[in-house]
Amino acid sequence: MSPEQINENLSAIVARIEAARKAAVSPAASTTLVAVTKTHGPEAIYPALIAGQRVFGENRVQEAQGKWPTIRAEYADIELHLIGPLQTNKAREAVALFDAIQTLDRPKLADVLRAEMDRMDRYPFLFIQVNTGEEAQKAGVRPSDAPALIAYARKLHLPLKGLMCIPPADENPAPHFALLAKLARDNDLPLLSMGMSADFEIAIRFGATHVRVGSAIFGERPKA
Repeated sequence: MSPEQINENLSAIVARIEAARKAAVSPAASTTLVAVTKTHGPEAIYPALIAGQRVFGENRVQEAQGKWPTIRAEYADIELHLIGPLQTNKAREAVALFDAIQTLDRPKLADVLRAEMDRMDRYPFLFIQVNTGEEAQKAGVRPSDAPALIAYARKLHLPLKGLMCIPPADENPAPHFALLAKLARDNDLPLLSMGMSADFEIAIRFGATHVRVGSAIFGERPKA
C-alpha cells in the first residue's frame, strides 16, 4: 500500500473515531487510536508517523524487537503496546520494549512481570485481557475470574490500568463490550481497550479508551 493511501486511511479512521465519539451518549474522556502494525514493516509505519500517529500495537515480542528500536531512535515519543499473548519467557523483553502490555491473563505472568519491572526499573502500564466469549482457543481470563486476577495484580502493586477484550468473530460485539465496561466500572479501572477495524465505532459507544485498528489503516496483513 502506498504512503499516500496509508495517510488517507489514517485520516479517515481518526475522523470516524471523532464522529463515533460525538454520536455516543457517554464516550470516554478520550479515545486513543492504537495503530496495529503486526507483520507490517517500516515502509508502512513511517507514513503513519509522518502523519502524526504515535501509538502503535504489535502482537509478537520478537517481531517488535526487529523493527521498533531503530524507529524509536528517530521518534522518541512513540508509545508501543503489546496486544498479543505474552509467554512468561518473553516477559523480560516485553518489559524492556513496550510502554503498555494489554495481555496480562494469569497470576504466573503477573509474578514474572513484577520481577522484571523491578529488575529493570521500568514500568509499562498493564491491561488484563478478558476472554469475554470464554473461547477455549483464545487467551484471556474468564469474566468470572477477572476480579480475582485484578485483586492479585493490585496486591503485587503492578501498574494495572484497564481491561482488554477480543469478542468472538461471529458474534455481536456489543454485549462483550458492555460486559468489559461493567467489569472495569465494578473494579475501578479507568482504561478499556476494545474494538478493532470492524467494530471500533461500537466499542466507542461503550466507553472504549483505546481502539486497535490495523487492516483499515495498513491494508490486509502480508502473508507471514
